Amino acid sequence: MSEQTNQQNDGQVIFGVQRATKHFGGLAAVDRVDVDIHQGEILGLIGPNGAGKTTLVNIVTGMLPITSGRVFYKGREITSWAPHRVGRLGIARTFQIVKPFRNMTVKDNVAVGAMYGHGGAHRSARQALEKAEEVLEFVGLEDQMARGADQLTLGALKRLEIAKALAMEPELLFLDEAMAGLNLREIESAMELVRKINQSGVTLLVIEHVMKAIVGVCSRVVVLDFGQKIAEGTPQEVMNNPKVIEAYLGEKFARRLREEAAHG
Repeated sequence: MSEQTNQQNDGQVIFGVQRATKHFGGLAAVDRVDVDIHQGEILGLIGPNGAGKTTLVNIVTGMLPITSGRVFYKGREITSWAPHRVGRLGIARTFQIVKPFRNMTVKDNVAVGAMYGHGGAHRSARQALEKAEEVLEFVGLEDQMARGADQLTLGALKRLEIAKALAMEPELLFLDEAMAGLNLREIESAMELVRKINQSGVTLLVIEHVMKAIVGVCSRVVVLDFGQKIAEGTPQEVMNNPKVIEAYLGEKFARRLREEAAHG
């Protein structure tokens, strides 16, 4: 394990979930899941479609009511807090399906994000626009500021979604399939952006099906299946876990991932 990974794992727990459960009727979409996120790390969250990954993020950020369990941020219980209160604390998230304001410019989209979150309550409209410019330059969309959001490619829309979240000035960011649908070159670029965000001081939880990205950017991985946590560890440990291979990766794909990881 790298020195950076050791430092991240030694960091204090910034966000904790204890026995989080979400029922839809008689179905447990999330079933007594425990997750700790350490300050400064990039934690991966993987699993098959329908495993409960997005639902877990929804219930811990207040987007959906939690059935049972507890959620903590910096030692403070925030279970069942409304999303705007969670955002004010310094927590932001993106959405699996990008949701820009399509009748607004890219810059104005990000300015809306800047009006919320950590510093939003004290920010004027002019300051929000200035913050939007700063964030768009950070994510590489500075040349798209004046364009309508409905004119962007999928790759640019994914970056816009991240920019809107970053404008909230989060200390903890949940990325929900930010690389889905991207080509190989775009995935490589997105991985660099995730590292850059982390290096700026933001802790991340990354939900992703692109295993190249999980292996390439995450120091630790949690695996869900049928709403339950079935594994946790380094990417290498998870790829070698028989439960994960059976439920998600398949032996052939897991072997290929291990070979690619071994060759950098």
